[in-house]
Amino acid sequence: MGIVNLTPDSFSNGGRYADIERAIAHAHRLLGDGADILDLGAESTRPGAAPVSLEDELGRLMPVLAGLRDFPMPISIDTYKPEVMEEAIRVGAAMINDINALRAPRAIDIVADSDTGVCVMHMQGTPQTMQQDPRYGDVVAEVKQFLADRVAALEDAGIGRERIVLDPGFGFGKTKAHNLALLRGLGELGALGLPVLAGLSRKSVLAKLTQCEDRKSAPQPEYEDRVPASIAAALLAVFKGARIVRVHDVKATCDALAVYSAVMAEPPLAV
Repeated sequence: MGIVNLTPDSFSNGGRYADIERAIAHAHRLLGDGADILDLGAESTRPGAAPVSLEDELGRLMPVLAGLRDFPMPISIDTYKPEVMEEAIRVGAAMINDINALRAPRAIDIVADSDTGVCVMHMQGTPQTMQQDPRYGDVVAEVKQFLADRVAALEDAGIGRERIVLDPGFGFGKTKAHNLALLRGLGELGALGLPVLAGLSRKSVLAKLTQCEDRKSAPQPEYEDRVPASIAAALLAVFKGARIVRVHDVKATCDALAVYSAVMAEPPLAV
């Protein structure tokens, strides 16, 4: 899943694709780089981010969606606002990627009344508060139970399991230790019998693990120093059972996954 952030305050690209034409061009570049799904987001949900109005989110998102009307790749919309879901589904979005797990009023009904897929994510708190003091007794068990409860609610609303993807929410109300425990325990979430999405790309936990921001040897674009760790995290997530990895650096991740697949293939791939 290739990421296109349409926000002027994205943590990973500083508004590089807030311009409509540049966002559309980037989407086509990700397609060429090997992405299978495109994820468009028009509101930053980084820790401490301020919410944006419905009008602003739609104003950023809908022109890009219109420009990708004939795009030959499923498009996922990263939003928690039911009104945005409704508009995106109306113009053909293939998936709703909701950090709030369809808990907003009307959200579950809007998705249930469509044939759109949905990714439900675990988050402790809100983007404004989630990293202030996250606590768990057993983070893997608690995230698993939350996701199982949401799946039950979706099924009760008429959303079939074949339409549901699960996201443990790396970095959303989790410390470094919590994120590592979730990555180690990703297979336990897969035991729920649904595809798991892992979104670790360029997140601050990787900078904490590698201390890459403390040892820059030369000027480079912000967050580019997190790319090697992001690729390693994506490979580990796939090894642990993730079916989708949500990444910024599609080509590099696809190349790494190609090598991984060749080595792990049973029987081995022919040379």
